[in-house]
Amino acid sequence: MSASDRNSNLRAVNLPADWSPTSWRERTALQLPSYPDAADLESALQELRQLPPLVTSWEILSLKQQLAEAQEGKRFLLQGGDCAESFDQCSSDVISNRLKVLLQMSLVLVHGMRKPVVRVGRFAGQYAKPRSADTETIDGVTLPSYRGDMVNAPAFNEAARRPDPRRMIKGHARSAMTMNFVRALIDGGFADLHHPEYWNLSWVGHSPLADEYRRMVNAIGDAVRFMETLSGSEVHNLNRVDFYTSHEALLLPYEESMTRQVPRHWGHFNLSTHYPWIGMRTAAVDGAHAEYFRGIRNPIALKVGPSVTPDQLLRTIDLLNPEDEPGRLTFIHRMGATAVAEKLPPLLDAMRRDGRRVLWVCDPMHGNTESTSNGYKTRRFRNIRAEIETSFELHAAAGTRLGGVHLELTGEDVTECLGGARELTESDLERAYRSTVDPRLNYEQALEVAMLIVRKQAQIAAPA
Repeated sequence: MSASDRNSNLRAVNLPADWSPTSWRERTALQLPSYPDAADLESALQELRQLPPLVTSWEILSLKQQLAEAQEGKRFLLQGGDCAESFDQCSSDVISNRLKVLLQMSLVLVHGMRKPVVRVGRFAGQYAKPRSADTETIDGVTLPSYRGDMVNAPAFNEAARRPDPRRMIKGHARSAMTMNFVRALIDGGFADLHHPEYWNLSWVGHSPLADEYRRMVNAIGDAVRFMETLSGSEVHNLNRVDFYTSHEALLLPYEESMTRQVPRHWGHFNLSTHYPWIGMRTAAVDGAHAEYFRGIRNPIALKVGPSVTPDQLLRTIDLLNPEDEPGRLTFIHRMGATAVAEKLPPLLDAMRRDGRRVLWVCDPMHGNTESTSNGYKTRRFRNIRAEIETSFELHAAAGTRLGGVHLELTGEDVTECLGGARELTESDLERAYRSTVDPRLNYEQALEVAMLIVRKQAQIAAPA
């Protein structure tokens, strides 16, 4: 069979005949803003359709191959970043510190797990957020809820909360700036394994974890120098890494405008990001978001909460990955520390019995959110740790594999999650609580998560 014949067959098998980038409009669409002027919305979308893409099809397909290897246990996925990006935080310090955290975490994971890490940032497009209510009332005044900077602004006044379609164009520009800076850093040697000490963040120098991390850095440096001494030349591919982006593809008009066909590849790609996901609030199999996702060629993910049944999950696979394509579908389970032991096993058993090919990832953040007595939304590090460790154990018991983690984190010295190496308390939250939506792990807590993953994976892998 010729290459053209094989490509023709792939097109016939994989491209849904009844799908188009606009077919989601025929379904019920949840969590979308109500724009007051339809003409303004169409004008903004028309402008977006003419703007360059933010990622390429070959980057997307490369990531899909790496995720397929993670499904087989040959790689581990590290996905992390802000709960919701803000336009005014699109700065070199914020972006480079966020990249430093993910590089350091991946270094810990590679060193401890002895396998490559797929690095995916939860940024360069994470500007829209779902909300539990369409409106918010303060002191008798009711206004639209803040849905992220790509929709409206957080200030509580009528002008700020009015959904503005021009913000999608600004979001595209901020995403491009972020992505271009990350690419420039990586291509310029920022991720060079010869110098991982460059990734240190100065504020954490006195962390209880600092000595352990420095010992790890020194060991890796010694190993690199040893290999180069033996070979008599520099070891290749240590001066840069692959890095990908992801966001919740919530704002479907924006995602539609960034969905393109490209030369030499069949089908449609969402070129706003490498790795879009569907959140819990928009995951209905017959909904608009699932309809949109079923037709794009990107690797895709779905958040899975404690209310999801095995039958629902199987129906979702039938819709989103009917051909059982490797690397296509990720399930990100987020049950909460108190519910995971009860709710996750039936899903794992159903997938294993049915022989479905998915990548399982743990999100230990969203099921562990609570409010403190002084009014802050927070998460306790001990619950985050418990959900990760329990998930490893449940996958091992079910004969499945936990292939990654999905975290909300930042490289800034914030105090938003309780506990961790410094044992942050409720009184500490007031010192540096900066998130406008959900609490994030700070640098130190994120590094501690990476270390506990390594220890738990080693414990699971050790012979009984």
